[in-house]
Amino acid sequence: MSDTDLLIDKLFHTGHLEEDEYRCLIDGRTDELAGKLAALAVQKREGIYGKDVFIRGPIEISNICRNDCYYCGIRRSNTECDRYRLTQEEILACADTGYELGFRTFVLQGGEDPFFSDDVLCSIISEIKSRHGDCAVTLSMGERSKESYQRLYDAGADRYLLRHETADRTHYGRLHPEEMSFDNRMRCLQDLRDIGYMVGCGFMVSSPYQTSAELAKDLRFIEEFRPDMCGIGPFIPHKNTPFRDEEQGSAELTCYLLSIIRLIYPSILLPATTALGTSDVVGREKGILAGANVIMPNLSPVRVRKKYELYDGKICTGEETAECIRCLEGRINKIGYRIVVDRGDIRKE
Repeated sequence: MSDTDLLIDKLFHTGHLEEDEYRCLIDGRTDELAGKLAALAVQKREGIYGKDVFIRGPIEISNICRNDCYYCGIRRSNTECDRYRLTQEEILACADTGYELGFRTFVLQGGEDPFFSDDVLCSIISEIKSRHGDCAVTLSMGERSKESYQRLYDAGADRYLLRHETADRTHYGRLHPEEMSFDNRMRCLQDLRDIGYMVGCGFMVSSPYQTSAELAKDLRFIEEFRPDMCGIGPFIPHKNTPFRDEEQGSAELTCYLLSIIRLIYPSILLPATTALGTSDVVGREKGILAGANVIMPNLSPVRVRKKYELYDGKICTGEETAECIRCLEGRINKIGYRIVVDRGDIRKE
């Protein structure tokens, strides 16, 4: 067996590699190895989840953001961004529509908009839970204090998504302005875990300045932190950011890493992201076949979808949610899987 074959065998049986071994596996990527990893990842996933694919309903509640991340299209310095903020009534209407369509998890996602104070979010969360008690509420609202996270949890939030973006401190500093802190991002993730949330992290693949060394650190971080969810997608530049001229990330490398993450933690909830579908016309299908088991059709009002533009070319900005689900169901069924109406909680091995 080759060195990379031995590493794959070790990962399959133990869920563990050293950082330099992850780097070797990344540097040694070939189509043949990708196929082997994907087959093993699918084997692990189907042993726990069968052919089930879960849907999540993102509601993009605001594109107003106090942060100035160098890669993001809704960064505060982007004066070309057409800003919006949904009202509580609009957010609740999106959840009501989603429930009728079969969604049992709603993801309130937005920039770090100061308008969405604890009081405002707690009111929205408690009303969603009152109307739809069998549903999970996931938040993706950035960095907050531990006290804030606790209040939102007490109001009924079940899950929190906070992409770490990179597990390398120096690399983090090259992607973010000085006022943003790697240590604070990691503090937030630990606070969320300590409070009791299901916690999701994630990172961009092929982001500027990223090498296999940074990716290896990301994989070790996932192994050690063991998030319940992990969202990864290829870096896609936005025309109004400092990284506008950088190359788009690789869908193939993203799928390769999805397979590795599934082998690290077989129970993890792993989305085939919209960014993956944007970078490759069948990217989401490739993601499922590489080990992912979550897709996220958009529940936001059609009138704001193009405004929530984190990167250029985002797909499905003009489709009604019902139309999007029908399309995805057909595509998922075609590759031998099924979308299920379920909260999609993590299942243990």
